[in-house]
Amino acid sequence: MAENSLAFKGTKAQEEKLMAVIEQNKELPGALLPVLHEAQEIYGYLPIEVQQMVADGLGVSLSEVYGVATFYSRFSLTPKGKHRISVCLGTACYVKGADKILAEVEKKLGIKSGECTPDGLFSIDSCRCVGACGLAPVMMIDEEVYGKLTPKEVDKILDKYIAEEGGKQ
Repeated sequence: MAENSLAFKGTKAQEEKLMAVIEQNKELPGALLPVLHEAQEIYGYLPIEVQQMVADGLGVSLSEVYGVATFYSRFSLTPKGKHRISVCLGTACYVKGADKILAEVEKKLGIKSGECTPDGLFSIDSCRCVGACGLAPVMMIDEEVYGKLTPKEVDKILDKYIAEEGGKQ
């Protein structure tokens, strides 16, 4: 698992919201899954601090919470960046060089798939298909689709986002 390079920055308001969700659900059978869904909505991911609050609030072990959080792919234990990059590694994209696109994104940002840049600006994930096979290889940044990519184009695309953020990176 990727090492989380960003410190947990939960607010009191987020914690109060999570505690209200736990209180509403704690008597329900199978409360852990819906509480984790709500916790991820509140925080954007499920860091160990949030998992501990859920475990304490529901009276279950941290290992049970962690087990559920890591079993379901919808949950993330690492923070997501302001700009979420997803590189399609589905068959059509992969045979057209998506692995090289992903490698170029990782090189440019200095992080691996599943990680977030230290400044919180970008996170990278891979996916299996975005439904744009005719544009392979495809990368998405937030909701924007970039198709028929070459590794050379990656720098220019990412530089546009970096410039919009005031030249950080």
